[in-house]
Amino acid sequence: MIEPEAPPILLVDDLRSFVDGRTAAVARTSAAGVELLERHRGQRIHELWLDHDLGGDDTIWPVVELLERAAFEGHPYDIGTIHIHSANPPGAAKIAQALARWGYSIRNASGSPSLANPS
Repeated sequence: MIEPEAPPILLVDDLRSFVDGRTAAVARTSAAGVELLERHRGQRIHELWLDHDLGGDDTIWPVVELLERAAFEGHPYDIGTIHIHSANPPGAAKIAQALARWGYSIRNASGSPSLANPS
């Protein structure tokens, strides 16, 4: 019997990776994050982890705007929980406010021991 695949875990972060052994699809830029979400459109996403600052002038906002637009059009992404783990508290709060407004389940995961910068 073939076991159904578990819903994916997606991480959009320029530096951090999971250190607890979980498997995730990773995007290191906002453009790659948008592509990653578009590839998973129409399927359940178990967890989406978002960092605000993605290096240089890049931020998570193109990803947030994609999620907002989908919800505005009446077809929000099917995401269990969006974990915001940014070291930028004002940026994290702005992400949470924007996505919670559209009914996405948000969790502040800043400082999560599940993520770490590469050594």
